[in-house]
Amino acid sequence: MKVLVPGALHSYTRGSPVQAEGATLAALFDDLERRYPGLRFRVVDELGRLRPNMRIFVSGLGVRDLAHALRPDDEVAIVLALSGG
Repeated sequence: MKVLVPGALHSYTRGSPVQAEGATLAALFDDLERRYPGLRFRVVDELGRLRPNMRIFVSGLGVRDLAHALRPDDEVAIVLALSGG
């Protein structure tokens, strides 16, 4: 499936979008890690949770649960949330 990657992570993927597979978001990030070593750790912490500054959208729906089921025609967007004042 198509995965949109933010510019801050292009050093891992060399661009966006990229292709990956997985029945769940967790499996998708495992596949992304195989293809682009180091990418998963930037998005998912050592406890297996999404990092607070990351947002994931599956076909336009905001998702925080890595157990979320995916369909082959889904489009996944990884978004780096900005903060500041």
